[in-house]
Amino acid sequence: MTDRLCKAVFFWVIISALLTSCSGSGLTGTVKSKAEIAAIEADAKDWPTYGGQPSGTKYAALDQINRDNVRELQLAWTHHTGDLAFDDVKADFTVSEMTPIYANERLYICTPYNRVEALDPATGKTLWSYDPKKPLTGNMYKQNYCRGVSYWQAADRTKRAAECGKRIFFATQNAVLLSLDADSGKPCAAFGDGGRVNMAALDYKGMGQVANTSPPAIYKNIVIVGGAVRDNHERDSLDGIVRGFDAVSGRQIWAWNPIPADISEVTGAANTWAPISVDIRNGRVFLPTGSASYDTYGVNRKENIPDANAVVVLDALTGKRIWSYQTIRHDLWDYDVPAMPTLATIEKDGKAVEVVIQGTKTGNIFVLDRKTGKSLFPIKEMSAPKSDIPGEITSPTQPMPVLPKPVTPQMIKADDGWGALGFDAAECRGKLAKFRNDGVFTPPSVKGSILHPSFLGGVNWGGIAYDPNSGLAIVNSSNLVSSVTLMPRNEYDEKLHKRPGVSVYEMKGAPYVMLREVLMSSLGAPCNPPPWGRLTAIDMKTGEHRWQVPFGRVEFSTKFRSLKSWGAPNQGGPIVTKGGLIFIGASLDSRFHAYDMQSGKELWSYEVPAPATATPMTFQHSDGRQYVVVSAGGHGGFQTRLSDAIVAFALPKKK
Repeated sequence: MTDRLCKAVFFWVIISALLTSCSGSGLTGTVKSKAEIAAIEADAKDWPTYGGQPSGTKYAALDQINRDNVRELQLAWTHHTGDLAFDDVKADFTVSEMTPIYANERLYICTPYNRVEALDPATGKTLWSYDPKKPLTGNMYKQNYCRGVSYWQAADRTKRAAECGKRIFFATQNAVLLSLDADSGKPCAAFGDGGRVNMAALDYKGMGQVANTSPPAIYKNIVIVGGAVRDNHERDSLDGIVRGFDAVSGRQIWAWNPIPADISEVTGAANTWAPISVDIRNGRVFLPTGSASYDTYGVNRKENIPDANAVVVLDALTGKRIWSYQTIRHDLWDYDVPAMPTLATIEKDGKAVEVVIQGTKTGNIFVLDRKTGKSLFPIKEMSAPKSDIPGEITSPTQPMPVLPKPVTPQMIKADDGWGALGFDAAECRGKLAKFRNDGVFTPPSVKGSILHPSFLGGVNWGGIAYDPNSGLAIVNSSNLVSSVTLMPRNEYDEKLHKRPGVSVYEMKGAPYVMLREVLMSSLGAPCNPPPWGRLTAIDMKTGEHRWQVPFGRVEFSTKFRSLKSWGAPNQGGPIVTKGGLIFIGASLDSRFHAYDMQSGKELWSYEVPAPATATPMTFQHSDGRQYVVVSAGGHGGFQTRLSDAIVAFALPKKK
């Protein structure tokens, strides 16, 4: 499924917007040697892809900026894209979720209007800009957004020096794959139709929008692209096809479909909207797939769909499926696998093991052997409650990792209803008591059911960063209680039921209309106890949490700002560096943060023009300086302050 474009004026306004959005070998042997870590670090000094490296570790082997000097970090430059909209007749809301890449001695970005720009890394000045003329209104979820671009270069040095021997690939919001010369920004004429491939015109069945939210993945000469579809709208949504294209010609080389052919007419989706990771050494592609349609009503899809809500591994050259691991069976909660799989080498039982670490919206973290897909930590089969919707057959059990422990709460009782002043706590206890609540995986119902964690997560598209030196995985998460109701279509009254804070999903052809809402007090604060956002470090050697701290702040009234210890919902993710630091924006308080990786202590923060609801990046330029860059444009879906700023930080220049 596509990601949900993730204050009661105030806090519930944000929540309302969120409800409408937001082949490896099992390497064994000795514990990682210094040489092995050195090899990893040799490949991690630039930031040439969205996840830092194709593996998605979001790690940089840079320590010019470190725990001892990060307090000296200063603003180096600010770049303004000029793309800014507040949902008017000319343009849908702009959403800032972009992570730049550093390659070819340049920074490459995309803007919310899907323009692609090359920037001078030392000054932020524009070197070239290309506008694909994407429609600015009528976009999926009424948002203008992008998350990043990708870089490719010819293996042969001679060809690399020629025009389009170095390319920027970008999958636009309206499903056009662009190929641009990385030096000039001109379209590569021999690629597709004058530098573009219209993916929406390919062999998707049925009706409906297809879009792109994430940058393509690159393996050798193959450009790999997933896609986003509109959630909870159609029964037989577009199938979640992932495609591989020739990087030179634009010819489609392979296509893989997660939906079995015999049920493609009754369901769809299970699409890969989050970023894709690549095991370059072993030639494997790792996909995070979503739910089949409809998301919260599954009577039409009683058959097993093993590649939905799964980590799926394909051969990068052929698209052939190698293995998959399903994190949710027969999803009824919109619990897509929302984040780029993190490919790491960890120490387990005295041996080095190549793994994929996958965060999920439930807050579960799965650690799987990259060769076999088997879990490295015990998994228990937890009994799951049955549905009372006619014809709905829930999975009797769901896989639950024993370790690592969930990074967010998964259970709330009515007596846990929270409030700051007493009367609001009683109000929340009353709200919670009205719904069916059998714990995590309570099926949607006509009465209304508790959904906790909410479909926002848990973990969302910000994903996990991994430090190969300490063996720590770093992840941010949200914590909100919500409800989901399947209302009989003939009982739905738009004037009565469509109110602020409630999102309504049509589910064409179903006997129900689906309503979702984050449960809030009349003061506009969540009904579940804080913290509402967390930052967690997991020791991958043991699976245990090393530390966990509240993360983020939010103003949920004009006169009241939440305490830092209360945390806040967040979007975007962390990165980690050899300097022992975690850099993260993501929170709604317009602060960009640096944390000590070993302790979780905040060491530095800086007020940026708008919330940095994006994942940062870092690189060391030829001028000898290490820069940290983050998009700080806010999020129209959150109803936050908006900006068009991309900001870069560095240590003071040496005199």
